[in-house]
Amino acid sequence: MRSDSQFANLRWLIVALLVVALDQFSKLQVTHRLEFGVPKPVFGGFNLTLMHNPGAAFSLFATGDGWQRWLFTGIALVVSLWLLRMLVLAPAGARWLPTSLMLVMGGAIGNLWDRLALGYVIDFIQVCYANWCFPTFNIADSAITVGAVMLVLETFLDSASHSAGARPD
Repeated sequence: MRSDSQFANLRWLIVALLVVALDQFSKLQVTHRLEFGVPKPVFGGFNLTLMHNPGAAFSLFATGDGWQRWLFTGIALVVSLWLLRMLVLAPAGARWLPTSLMLVMGGAIGNLWDRLALGYVIDFIQVCYANWCFPTFNIADSAITVGAVMLVLETFLDSASHSAGARPD
């Protein structure tokens, strides 16, 4: 049986809720303020461009006949449940691990919301250099990326601290 202290990390769910709220609020704003597909320059190399992505990252599988909506919905649900489990199992004093897990979960739920409600994900952040533009993305995608980078860094930092403390044979 788990003690209450093992569920103390559930307070980190606020991070995921904030990501979902910010993501959905921003998507609502751009949907009402931008014309589809027409870049609105903010400053050099940074545009707001309303796009719809029925696929995955970088519009992967965007040309499918609808199966991808349900595949990515299922993946987001499974990943979110796994991240929630990892949050509960994380050490009580950890900060990076729960933050990174909840950034990824919040982003996954933000995009899941779009998929279920609309059948596609709303993207609007466009970064360009010269004549090349990075695929358009959103707040949820940014949270997933930052959370994933934090998880990788946490893994390397944790491995390095264990290696530094280990005694040679």
